[in-house]
Amino acid sequence: MSRALRRVAFLGVVLSIGCGDPSNGLQIAPDSIAAQATPVSPSPQDLGTSRRTAIVDAVARVGPSVVSISVTSHQRVSSRSLFDNWFLPRRTERLVQGYGTGFIIRADGLIITNHHVIDDAEEIVVTLTHGIEFPAELVGGDPVSDIALLRIDGTDLPVSSIGQSADLLIGEWVVALGNPYGYMLGDAEPTVTAGVVSATRRNILPTGGRPGLYLDMIQTDAAINPGNSGGPLVNALGEVIGVNSSIFTSSGGSIGIGFAIPIERAMRVADELLRQGTVRRAWTGLEVAGADAMRDWKRQGGVLVVNVAPQGPAARIGIGRESVLTEAAGRVLRTYLDWEAVKLGLHVGDSVSVTFRDNTGSQTRILVAEDLPTATAERVQVLEALDLVTVTPSIQSERGLQSASGALILSLSDNASQMTGLRAGDVILRIGRIETKTAQQVSEILQSLRRGQRFRFVLERDGSFLYTDLVFQ
Repeated sequence: MSRALRRVAFLGVVLSIGCGDPSNGLQIAPDSIAAQATPVSPSPQDLGTSRRTAIVDAVARVGPSVVSISVTSHQRVSSRSLFDNWFLPRRTERLVQGYGTGFIIRADGLIITNHHVIDDAEEIVVTLTHGIEFPAELVGGDPVSDIALLRIDGTDLPVSSIGQSADLLIGEWVVALGNPYGYMLGDAEPTVTAGVVSATRRNILPTGGRPGLYLDMIQTDAAINPGNSGGPLVNALGEVIGVNSSIFTSSGGSIGIGFAIPIERAMRVADELLRQGTVRRAWTGLEVAGADAMRDWKRQGGVLVVNVAPQGPAARIGIGRESVLTEAAGRVLRTYLDWEAVKLGLHVGDSVSVTFRDNTGSQTRILVAEDLPTATAERVQVLEALDLVTVTPSIQSERGLQSASGALILSLSDNASQMTGLRAGDVILRIGRIETKTAQQVSEILQSLRRGQRFRFVLERDGSFLYTDLVFQ
């Protein structure tokens, strides 16, 4: 019998069963129908097995190592209204309480969190999931990567299992754990939200005045709310693959677009902070066009170089002003954020392959990253309050300064900042009528001032020029 005839014959059997006379056709007893329709109750053991998903297991594995972080600091405020003028001095401070999350990476009490969670903290308290509190010490922080390392005095603490983000799959399940909205929920048990990896290698334009570079980020729709910052993003195996860091929101809560710092970067920064208390940034000796040039990428086909430090790493391999970088470390450079992501992954002494185009054509060279010029420059301390370095062509390139000379403020005491309004990163160009070309010159002038003497600072700040009048006290 052919295949077509067999199909017709089979259909005939089905139709005769379904449409024939019940007295002559196939019949099923009513009691057997009821028996088939009655569901079989699963055993408690079966129910328990079906409820214990991979996500439940992942949370059970990492949950005990998640901590809540409470931060106390004083925030300088200015009066904003007539009411404030009655009750607040023109410059005053308020006690500010902040909250965040972290996770334990070593059993003796090392904890990773975000730098912006503990920035300017005067007191840091860590609370474990079962409610025990520890005062925490700041081992070190890096505002550029937005990673900080804390230490508490503990032993045999639960430790997070560290995974990797390099092989993440778009769409795979992830879990975010954290302490949303501080202690408003009444205890230190972490809140768990689940979602998927929405994207990887996301670069986020700097916003809100934060100094961090949010590059090569993991994007997820797992809800990340204020207070989750610094908590772990975990895969279905219970391994930490990222550090929850930021969200896009118009309401202050999650709208399904959250970001995490890849765990490889976080662990590398934590290791540097543990060994030396700070992160040595690598210097490439070139500056590229920023956000304003992003729309020109298709026309340029890469990232435009706008400044090159004489005798710097880039200059030594032939990269010049108006060269166009097209690839670095095997990565196609579409915008300046791609180049910043490459730099963020460099250590001092690392070699990186860079492809660039100039008027002679395209070429690939090996660039060796060096220490930042400001890290190796001779520092001049003034009145135990200011640390200055002399601006050189290399420092001008490193910081993207307009000025080719002057005294760059590397750091200053809180008291000096409050009394003068000066900031780290300012360049002192003139004191009174005297043009200041070196840090030593600034030191000599300031130490020669008399108490009560008035003088004017002329400064470069964030690419603009301004002045401030002060009285020496």
